[in-house]
Amino acid sequence: MSKGIRLPVLVLCIASVAALAQQSDTPATKDDILKLFRVMNTEDQMKQVMQQVIQEMAQMDKDAMQKRHPTITQDDLAQMDREFKEVAQSYPVDQLMDDMIPVYQKHLTKADVDAMIAFYSSPTGKKLLRDMPAMTSEGIQAAYPRLQRNLDEIMKRMDEKAPASPSRPDQ
Repeated sequence: MSKGIRLPVLVLCIASVAALAQQSDTPATKDDILKLFRVMNTEDQMKQVMQQVIQEMAQMDKDAMQKRHPTITQDDLAQMDREFKEVAQSYPVDQLMDDMIPVYQKHLTKADVDAMIAFYSSPTGKKLLRDMPAMTSEGIQAAYPRLQRNLDEIMKRMDEKAPASPSRPDQ
């Protein structure tokens, strides 16, 4: 290759490498993140996960209340259930998603988001998205006994450390 051709080819190669490096560092835009959220069905996923988490928390709280206050009435427990359902229904998922956009932008480049969109558009990615709520629910159920034991132990330690007071019915 002659010197006259080598220099332009070398400059073109350097420019191409620089352009690729710059492209991989390009921050994801709000539109990039919104597209990712649409592909991942993030809003629906969040609603399902929130519903499951709130149901699991409600059950753990109900169990803890029954252990700590054996005389609690079924009406009181039903009221707790209604309050948890109200929280679940009024949770501002759309606002949470707006809050998440800058976080995703901080951690993901445009190249990252494009790769994730490609993955979640694939059959495997779609399967993962479809099965994730069930996997999350089953994971929470599998961990529930451990979480309950930990919660019971924490409550026991708190009770032991709490000073005796006339307002505590167990004193």
